Amino acid sequence: MSQPSSRPDPTSIRPVRPLTERVGGLLFFPVTAFAPDGSLDLDVFRTHVRDGIEAGAGAVFACCGTGEFHALAPEEFRDCVAVAAEEADGRVPVLAGVGYGTALAAEFAALAEEAGADGLLAMPPYLVVPDQEGLLRHYTALAEATSLDLVVYQRDNAVFTPGTVVELARHPGIVGLKDGYGDSGLMQRVITAVRRAGLERDFLYFNGLPTAELTGLSYRSLGVLLYSSAVFCFAPEIALAFHKALDSGDDATVHALLDGFYVPLVELRDQGKGYAVSLVKAGVRLRGLEVGEVRPPLAEPAPAHVKELAALIERGLELAGAAR
Repeated sequence: MSQPSSRPDPTSIRPVRPLTERVGGLLFFPVTAFAPDGSLDLDVFRTHVRDGIEAGAGAVFACCGTGEFHALAPEEFRDCVAVAAEEADGRVPVLAGVGYGTALAAEFAALAEEAGADGLLAMPPYLVVPDQEGLLRHYTALAEATSLDLVVYQRDNAVFTPGTVVELARHPGIVGLKDGYGDSGLMQRVITAVRRAGLERDFLYFNGLPTAELTGLSYRSLGVLLYSSAVFCFAPEIALAFHKALDSGDDATVHALLDGFYVPLVELRDQGKGYAVSLVKAGVRLRGLEVGEVRPPLAEPAPAHVKELAALIERGLELAGAAR
């Protein structure tokens, strides 16, 4: 199915090392900061990104799900990605979220490239439920429209068969799969199929489930070590302690943080619609950075739930301190 690439020559804008060699460590998905009147606050966003990089983020994924991509105008998206790229300054790669249908996704990809992004996270297409051929056509066309490398996000209406992932991996511009679907059997079959095709060396896998730390042990058993951490946005100390323990096989610390912080956090997150974003943003505010509220159609978490979150953060910080 795959054909020779007609993508633009990226040699003048890409770093010497390919993106697959640069993405590592804990993946930071910053929230997008808004002023009290709801407008974009780039100064606060810059601080948020800088703080995350200085705390030890391995990569910055700007304007993705946690960053409310769905609520950003194109020019706001471009400005946020530019700020993230400026703050990273080559220290860590910056990937930008793109989505909607093929034409709009390509337009956002062009804006991200203009703003200095190193790669793209391609979110599921808007609303429709395509078949495998349609998904392959969509992501291939998007990859052909940009010189930036593409990580495909599997979730909701974009769930792939192993054969489709093999075809995606054959494309030189598609370098990874972020799994937000959570079927470990399917992931094993995908990994096996890509390996049998001889494509695994340059293809990345990410655990992209909400509060990915909860499934970190099971994904580690599949060999999937990269994951996105929403907790890193508001408590990098906790996120890094967990990541270090998971990476080193310190299961006692992993279990302590799961039992005392992550599982209660997920139980709290599940009490409200949109809490995977709004609760994270509330956490950032609790730690002292005024990133504003979420934009419609999301709504703020209930005050009682924010109070519970504050207590959970304190408990998590205590556990993370004990793990050092």
